[in-house]
Amino acid sequence: MNKQWHKKWMGLMVLSGALGSALAQPANPLRIGLIGPLTGPSADFGVPMMNGAKLALDEINAAGGYLGRPLELVIKDDAGTPDVGLQRSREFLKDQLIATIGFCNTGVALKSLEVFQSAKIPLIVPCATGTPITTTYPAPDSYVFRTSARDAIQAPFVVDDIVARGWTRVAVFADNTGYGEAGLQDVLKALAAKNLKPVHVARFELGVKDLQTELKAAQAAGADVIFSYTVGQENAVIARGRQALGWKVPQVGAWPLSFPFFIDGAREAAEGALMAQTFIAEPSNERRSAFLSAYARKYKTTKITVPMAAVQAYDSVYLLTYAILAIRNGDLSGPSVKAALETMPRIYYGVAATHEHPFSKDDKDAISINMLVMGMVKNGAVTFAYPQDRTRNLIVKRKR
Repeated sequence: MNKQWHKKWMGLMVLSGALGSALAQPANPLRIGLIGPLTGPSADFGVPMMNGAKLALDEINAAGGYLGRPLELVIKDDAGTPDVGLQRSREFLKDQLIATIGFCNTGVALKSLEVFQSAKIPLIVPCATGTPITTTYPAPDSYVFRTSARDAIQAPFVVDDIVARGWTRVAVFADNTGYGEAGLQDVLKALAAKNLKPVHVARFELGVKDLQTELKAAQAAGADVIFSYTVGQENAVIARGRQALGWKVPQVGAWPLSFPFFIDGAREAAEGALMAQTFIAEPSNERRSAFLSAYARKYKTTKITVPMAAVQAYDSVYLLTYAILAIRNGDLSGPSVKAALETMPRIYYGVAATHEHPFSKDDKDAISINMLVMGMVKNGAVTFAYPQDRTRNLIVKRKR
């Protein structure tokens, strides 16, 4: 075993240590739900989410699964549509799941949360970032966990960066979805914490093809930076519209500015855009190199459309497995799995972060603001905005 894989397999040794009693266990699989946009406009991050989860599952099953029982994914496509997501979530109720991993779109997640909460099925959200997802229910009672960076930390992280760069006249462009509305509120709060107000706020529907009127209004208001909050091609519409005006102000935002819809859709107009990231697809340490190599081999690709979606889903499967391996009485009911996630005794050396007590009864978000780095679009790809972050990224960060 070469050095590159050493850390990865050290993590798997936690799993294999439980295999002594494997022969005494039934071979029927433990079923885990997975739901996300596998078709439609949001498939760019739904498919890598699914692929990351599958990769983790393969590794865990190769190491013996759960006491000799394989893990199995029950996969459903929500098509990025709230009503479809609700229907598919209800279908999970007959599948005898120990937990579900899923949702990329905030609006889709919010429509379906009650299904999992009422059924007491733990839900781990690896992609959707809308703050209300983990605040809808009181934390001690909530079955909703998350391994993506909520907008309540992404927004202030980006605001801190732009203020440090001297940009204080902010125009906010947010779509009218649940994601855009929640993100707008988080940006407004983050600006208020710096005693700032946006000089212009633009709202728009998904699918809009022209935002020139709003861009001209933002320009007339003297904006020196555009903070965009939308998940689709609208980010590119903003960038191309700004370019058409010859208006050379930076575009910043949350993680969707790292999506192909923006980078490929805006092309040269995307260059220099800044966004919050938990993971940048560069082999900055051995754990990340191992993940990128394994993903490339399994899916025969050197490029992940949305790397954060793949990594956070991969880490989610491992966190769930670590949690259930700590259950000693064989009780894999929803309340038991929830309690195990809240009291994980072992450290999981993940790809996005080192997870030591990622959840608790009072905190269902695994990612804290210190785990974020600023990404930048450069030559059509996302890299570290600051060279020193690449160096610091050799050490995977822990939650504060």
